[in-house]
Amino acid sequence: MSRFSRIQVYNAMQETGMVPVFYHKDLSVCKDVLKACYEGGARVFEFTNRGDFAHEVFAELNKWSSSALPEMILGVGSITEPSTAALYIQLGANFIVSPVFNPEMVKLCNRRKVAVSPGCGSLSEISAAEELGVEVVKIFPGMQVGGPDFVKAVLGPMPWTSIMPTGGVEPEEANLKKWVEAGVTCVGMGSKLMVKKEDGSFNLDAITNKTKEAIEIISKYRKG
Repeated sequence: MSRFSRIQVYNAMQETGMVPVFYHKDLSVCKDVLKACYEGGARVFEFTNRGDFAHEVFAELNKWSSSALPEMILGVGSITEPSTAALYIQLGANFIVSPVFNPEMVKLCNRRKVAVSPGCGSLSEISAAEELGVEVVKIFPGMQVGGPDFVKAVLGPMPWTSIMPTGGVEPEEANLKKWVEAGVTCVGMGSKLMVKKEDGSFNLDAITNKTKEAIEIISKYRKG
């Protein structure tokens, strides 16, 4: 069962403005990166379902996080069908993110009162998702769908829509400024945030700093 309610998930997305996105098969690496993002101010984190036995890694990561990082809201992304969503919900996922809009998966999450953000690429898909009760829709791949201009275009006729783009979002000021000023609720950020050292290991201090800087930039342009 999830530790955080749908309202808590959506509020945290809104407040921090960003959701780090990450997967690694090594549990210890996941713990280190999750903690680095937490120390940078992130309070919502998407673990992506992209490798064999990923659900086993998530189960252990979620157990550890609940005590070591009590304010971190851990969810799962790259979910495309109800059965996999159900598996992760059983493991305590606080939210489900998908690259596609699958109505049956949305209904499943709603039955369990688990936050869900399906991937949408058109106004019709966004409207259909909202009709099923989706609070924050994901646009993916964000830049290929239309980037910040697409967000602006959606919010013209549908100003109530809450949007989280993933894909094409970078932790640099010029990039984040465009997304925030377009009106996003939050952004999903993956590889560009997860800085590596020359030896291929993750630079945890750099990840913490980039997370902190990204949150500050988002806050700056929201106020602007």
